[in-house]
Amino acid sequence: MIALTVILLKPVLQINDMVDLLEYEGKQIFQKYQVPVTEFKVIRSESDIPDFSERMVIKAQVPVGGRGKRGGVVPVNSKQEALIAMDKIRKIDFDGHRSEVFLLEKAYSERRELYLSVTLDRSKELPVILASAEGGMDINSVPAEKIYRHHIVPYVSVPEYVKRELGEFLGLKDRQIYEVVDALYSIYDQMDASLVEINPLAVTDGGLTALDSKITVEDDALFRHQEIEPRYFGLEPVEIEARKKGLSFVRLEGDIGIIANGAGLNMATIDMISLRGGRPANFFDLGGTDDPAKVIEALKLESKIVSKVLFINIFGGVTRCDTVATGIVQAVKELKPDFKIVVRLRGANEEQGRHILQENGIESLLNLDQAIDRVVKLAGE
Repeated sequence: MIALTVILLKPVLQINDMVDLLEYEGKQIFQKYQVPVTEFKVIRSESDIPDFSERMVIKAQVPVGGRGKRGGVVPVNSKQEALIAMDKIRKIDFDGHRSEVFLLEKAYSERRELYLSVTLDRSKELPVILASAEGGMDINSVPAEKIYRHHIVPYVSVPEYVKRELGEFLGLKDRQIYEVVDALYSIYDQMDASLVEINPLAVTDGGLTALDSKITVEDDALFRHQEIEPRYFGLEPVEIEARKKGLSFVRLEGDIGIIANGAGLNMATIDMISLRGGRPANFFDLGGTDDPAKVIEALKLESKIVSKVLFINIFGGVTRCDTVATGIVQAVKELKPDFKIVVRLRGANEEQGRHILQENGIESLLNLDQAIDRVVKLAGE
């Protein structure tokens, strides 16, 4: 019988495949696309709060919902009340997030609250417009018959008849709803978003106003949107550094550092080390690169967490073993690590790679089982 060790990698962010913008960031985008929003001011410190004597609301800026239910949205009537509210909000744990930025905005008296969004229906692989006259609630709790749905064919935009149907469904006669729907779809399309949501969309005496915003952008598209900062909630500094350098790294709790090329090989290496009693320190996917500069960056990161031994497991297909070995040698000469390094190279130019390593006093083994045993033994010493 083969024993299987399962190691759960901790959730990585909110960096998975999407970035949730904070409310104020979404409202700044809404302003750019002519979506009416409440008057607001971004508050980063107490000195940013102006003097005022009218009804205002101070809001926590965190990438989770349900802020109001947990005390993250507080009505205030003066600067002093805002300061007290901000101090209290700072202490609230919003699913592991604490508010460092706040939104101070004018309180509005709305006649009705609506829900409106453009999101991706992954089952149909099409964007879909969702609307409901019951705004301010979780859309998943609204009965299906009270939700307007219409899928949009990409590159066609929103047809006029759809906007007319939606307006009638919500009981709106003013064509302003047409403009808001067009704007939301433009944001969805141009920002590479998977969700653009207004909840609630307030019907006020002055027209429609977005009282909240939620925009989720696909992480893989961030290179096209330099104005959006990636989110690194819940990550350690070394993980954040790796992300910024485009390296796939997850910290674990052991003492044996691992670098491998490919997620599958990484997981197999982690399992084999664990089965032999070793404790993996990380998951590190070098990918298909054989760029010595990337190898050097990988060893620099590992040197921040490894104290005993680093195992480098490379299966060369597209990746050439000799250039990986060159990167390893350069990194060792530059960093002069005080931990042991064991390398297993197999594949394209493996003999040249092993020769480069051995010439420079770096231990290299061909057999994976022997390499794993050696690594675990070194870690135990």
